[in-house]
Amino acid sequence: MIPETETVRRQELGEFVRAHRERLQPSMFGLEPGRRRRTPGLRREELAQLSGVGATWLSWIEQGRDIAVSANALARLARVMRLTPAERAYLFDLGGRRDPQAAGNSGADALPAGLAATLEALPTPAYVLDRSWTAIAWNAAAAHLFTGWLHAAASAQPTAAGDETVSCENNLLRYIFRVPAARHVIHDWETRARRVAAEFRADYSRHLESPEMRALVEELSRASPFFAEAWEAHAVVDREGGLRTFDHPEDGFLRYEQATFLLAHHPDIKLVLLTPLFGDDQAATAP
Repeated sequence: MIPETETVRRQELGEFVRAHRERLQPSMFGLEPGRRRRTPGLRREELAQLSGVGATWLSWIEQGRDIAVSANALARLARVMRLTPAERAYLFDLGGRRDPQAAGNSGADALPAGLAATLEALPTPAYVLDRSWTAIAWNAAAAHLFTGWLHAAASAQPTAAGDETVSCENNLLRYIFRVPAARHVIHDWETRARRVAAEFRADYSRHLESPEMRALVEELSRASPFFAEAWEAHAVVDREGGLRTFDHPEDGFLRYEQATFLLAHHPDIKLVLLTPLFGDDQAATAP
């Protein structure tokens, strides 16, 4: 039996496509309006031809039938129907597919205007991670807190053996699992590192098609036995907020309350804020 929510989603998808088809005027595509049109907008056959999909397939979509819908077909429909970014995202959500256009727009060029300036104006540590957990923006407070990650020294950190260097390339996972300084800066490193691996696995499941993500996991599994063990445990948790503690080489023992936010229209990008805790606040938020 098909779940009721799936039936509702297919019906909503059909109604959405039909409504947007009917708002399109034939003249927008150089077509004659004709006198025998029974409904406003484009006919199904016309939208199907313009989008490069089958007319029967499009008819079944509008009827809410249980059929396969590919990301490429949705992208062609979105282009022809001239959907706004919000409408396009909604179409892909209803179709149960990831938008290939959105997947290629998750780096620094995807940051909303003014976000970098906002981060710098904040007095507490704040940074932005892309889908592979590489920092693409941060402020001076974050660079000061995370020794060996978000500043020039992060480009070449010695390994525990001291005979080679590791470039973490501003990637949080490389920093935690490959840069020795992280073991000293992050209080109770082993507990936190295991949780980070479990948090990343939750994101990894949404990007199984990404060669970049697979390569990162393979690299860390080879370079860090601890990561390999944590990864093989298949633990999965959401990236939630809470108490974060550090043993800073200059500032000593520090406590922060972490909050993580997803940016609107960019669900693969995370904004992380760390608020310092003082006095009674420290005990109140401790696990």
